[in-house]
Amino acid sequence: MSRRNREKRNAKAKQRARRRRGPTPPRDDYGSYDDGYCDCPRCTGAEPSTPSEMVATTLLAAANGHLHGDASAPAECAGELTSARSGVRTAELGAGVGLAFGWVLGGLWERGWLPVDVWQVTRRRLDARAAGLVIDAIAAEHAQYAPAGVHERWANQLGELEADRWWDESRPYLEQWAERRGLGIEQVVVTAITLLGLLVSLPELPRILPLPGTATRHGAVAGVDQKVLSRVRALLAKAESTDYPEEAEALSAKAQELMNRHAFERALLDAETYQPQVATSRRVWLDSPYADAKAQLVHVIAEANRSRAVHHDKIGFVSLVGEEMDLEIVELLVTSLLVQATKAMVAEGSQKTRTGGSRTRSFRQSFLIAYAVRIGERLTSEEAAAQDLAEDPRLLPVLADRGEAVDAAVGEMFGGFLYEKKAGSARDGAGWAAGRAAADLASLELDRGAVTS
Repeated sequence: MSRRNREKRNAKAKQRARRRRGPTPPRDDYGSYDDGYCDCPRCTGAEPSTPSEMVATTLLAAANGHLHGDASAPAECAGELTSARSGVRTAELGAGVGLAFGWVLGGLWERGWLPVDVWQVTRRRLDARAAGLVIDAIAAEHAQYAPAGVHERWANQLGELEADRWWDESRPYLEQWAERRGLGIEQVVVTAITLLGLLVSLPELPRILPLPGTATRHGAVAGVDQKVLSRVRALLAKAESTDYPEEAEALSAKAQELMNRHAFERALLDAETYQPQVATSRRVWLDSPYADAKAQLVHVIAEANRSRAVHHDKIGFVSLVGEEMDLEIVELLVTSLLVQATKAMVAEGSQKTRTGGSRTRSFRQSFLIAYAVRIGERLTSEEAAAQDLAEDPRLLPVLADRGEAVDAAVGEMFGGFLYEKKAGSARDGAGWAAGRAAADLASLELDRGAVTS
């Protein structure tokens, strides 16, 4: 592509952007590709100096045009870049695609996003093809970081995504990706531009982990007994797999008691050694439908475990803020109870009105809201097996310090905003009753000896 054509395309994209930009979106809305977003020439004010930089800036200009409503921008740009008259070789095109993703992903890490966050939002907003491409882009971008400088939770996310450089480095990546999926190079470039358009629109989030390449602490968090957590996971796995609701409730209660006892024992150690209390944050992504009702369940579990929840409903996740071990407890319980709630809800089957119309959606919405409310009631009202430890006077200053640390973290990350119970209305009485019944099938009273054995 000639320099004149590139300049015309960039000017055209900027003109469309000015027409369509409109007001600045709220924090959780999808924004726009503005100067200063990343380290690309457009944001830094530098001129592209290599063929790959020229390709990358052209891709980003097309992505910005697509973001601001030019539906034809990805196809037009891909067609020009892959045509013989452009003079762009496949290797240069692939290098430009990689460079563009490197710039944008580096900007996202600076803006608080994590690898799983990027993949989750991609699979929700685009398609499986784009979700696969973003994993490869993340793998390629992370090749520059020494493993010792990547935080353990960050590295775990890379492993969860299987973000590995599977391609042969001696051959152009785009060719190999196209061959793997039976596509042409032009189709791959269209996917890349569309994906870039999504990524550059993502809003800023609170940064909850050190940037890759800067981490200095590794390994498990001090004081967390992995054997206990393994036992808890085993209990919750049994709860999810059983066909008997009473057994599932008992196993979940046993897991909560075991984790609470371990958490209080850890807090006592902190009291004896005068350890300062530090709050951190994690994110729980929720699938539709009924995401608001599921977020309510996350909230009540977090609240029962000395943590806070902030629902980013426009993006699709809940931020958890609390002490590291408390958050581990919350994540485990949320995952398990969502599985159990969904299983019980689906078992109720389709629901009909008196006239034969479907009321399944309202029934399930009401079911999940009632389930969350009742779980919250039980977690806060029933006597826990670790209550004797909770009443230990040595714990009071530790728990008070922890509460202050959590409040301070919430204030710093979200300006003091806390989750508001806006899970939607429960309009189906039968769904409400069924949801409460599913959450209230068994007593939380368990033999304490069985918990600690």
